[in-house]
Amino acid sequence: MSKIGKKPIEIKSGITTTVAGNMVKIGGPKGQFEYQIPDGLEVIVEDGKVSVRPKKKNDKTIKALFGLTRANLANMIRGVEKEFEKKLELSGVGYKAQIQGVDLVLSLGFSHPVRFKPKLGIKFSVVDNAIIITGIDKVLVGEVAAEIRAVKPPEPYKGKGIKYAGEYIRKKAGKAAKAAGAK
Repeated sequence: MSKIGKKPIEIKSGITTTVAGNMVKIGGPKGQFEYQIPDGLEVIVEDGKVSVRPKKKNDKTIKALFGLTRANLANMIRGVEKEFEKKLELSGVGYKAQIQGVDLVLSLGFSHPVRFKPKLGIKFSVVDNAIIITGIDKVLVGEVAAEIRAVKPPEPYKGKGIKYAGEYIRKKAGKAAKAAGAK
């Protein structure tokens, strides 16, 4: 059995969790979620804690979904309490990001600006050439950050492009450096 799946999730004050059949509804100050529990698992709310339990101990599909379901519920509870955020950094001469209305507009050296419309529940902000993506759904925040990074991923020679904050880009030696070492 999953070690993560066995841990109960604490519910902080201001967050409501209700179980109706195989649906869990989680609400909080930032928003609300609905999650469908896979067949073979049950969710129990008691004493300010949420627990996930398997109905059958030896079923392989239940073992696979046990920890996943608990982790998804924990992320939803954390998301309605405090939003998730991803930070992207722009590096390159002339690369800039700005907010127009609710849209994110990127100037990345293309012949046209790249425009991103936020998905439902996602907010963009720009601070010192860094893009901050926030939202209550951890998966959606990561997905939007990956889509933005994919427009101009960092290249290995100069490191220009969009990278995650704190991401290390391994730099390669160019042709000139290899030619100088060969003599």
